[in-house]
Amino acid sequence: MIKRMILMLVAMTLVVGGVIGYKLFGRHMMAVAMAAQKPPPVAVATADARELSWQPALHSVGSFAATQGIMVAAQLDGMVKQIAFEPGAVVEAGQLLVQQDVSTETAELASAEAAETLAGLNLDRAKELRQRGSNTQSDLDGALAAAAQTKANVAAITSMIEKKTIRAPFAGRVGIRQVNLGQFLRSGAAIVPLQTLDPIFFNFALPQQNAAQVAVGQAIDITVDAFPGEVFAGTVSALNPNVDEATRTLQVQATLANRSGRLQPGMFGAAAVRLPAVEKVITIPLSAIVYNPYGNAVYVVESSAPDRELVARQQFVQLGSSRGDQIAITRGVRVGAVVVTAGQLKLRNGSRVVVDNSVGVADSAAPTVDHP
Repeated sequence: MIKRMILMLVAMTLVVGGVIGYKLFGRHMMAVAMAAQKPPPVAVATADARELSWQPALHSVGSFAATQGIMVAAQLDGMVKQIAFEPGAVVEAGQLLVQQDVSTETAELASAEAAETLAGLNLDRAKELRQRGSNTQSDLDGALAAAAQTKANVAAITSMIEKKTIRAPFAGRVGIRQVNLGQFLRSGAAIVPLQTLDPIFFNFALPQQNAAQVAVGQAIDITVDAFPGEVFAGTVSALNPNVDEATRTLQVQATLANRSGRLQPGMFGAAAVRLPAVEKVITIPLSAIVYNPYGNAVYVVESSAPDRELVARQQFVQLGSSRGDQIAITRGVRVGAVVVTAGQLKLRNGSRVVVDNSVGVADSAAPTVDHP
């Protein structure tokens, strides 16, 4: 009986052990098969690293300012009799803008001119009498003084009329009018802003270490957010003779043509002052850069040995300046290297890849934006 039970236990142990062994063997073989199976290659877009000639530039930001700009204001008290301009219109130098009431001054001028005429006649008579000795020198002096006084009165009244006849001091574009017909203006009251917009100034600052690299006459390119894709060309026209003690920056002014009037005072812009030297740089598309806290990198596509499949190798790089969709690489990529420009999120170092460049990648130093 005991022998029989022992035989049954041995048999059951063999059966259970065989089942467990079979399961373990199956799992092992599955793991081996899965390890031998390669993941499918990742579809990526690529671009070649190219060597280009870039003209270096000094970059800054600034704002536009009118070459001439004022708020036209009343010089004397008076009522607005005539408004001779349209808001937003272009006016010429000397063009009438506002006429204040000068009826009183006109009447006074007529009286003063009559007095001047009489004083002139009296002076001529006094001169004749003096030549014949019929009057004294003091009579002639009095006639001379009276003539001068009446002439001065005419000039004073004429000046008041001219000051109430408000004209554009220079050519430019007027803004929104600040007065209405029949309004009584006090001396100094604002009438309308007047700006000369062609040409236009662009004011910006450069760090003091760049002071020796900028000079009057250098070309400058300016971009404005209001007009994406456009570059406005100008030249450096003035430099401050001193460096600002608070910011240690040099104030620079450039002049640009603005015939269309699209550039307006107060607009913000980005400037690039072109330097005369030209340098060779290795460039790749900006989209190829993988930004990491521990260093920027790119994925370089290479052939693996011995099966000659394409694999992506992670390569850390040092970045230089950028132009549009391109960025310069100062270290880490050689000319002709094939870098991944799309699909990096699916990659790890050594991943198999397949190249699909059916969709173009932005790679221009001066990109433009198409508007509907």
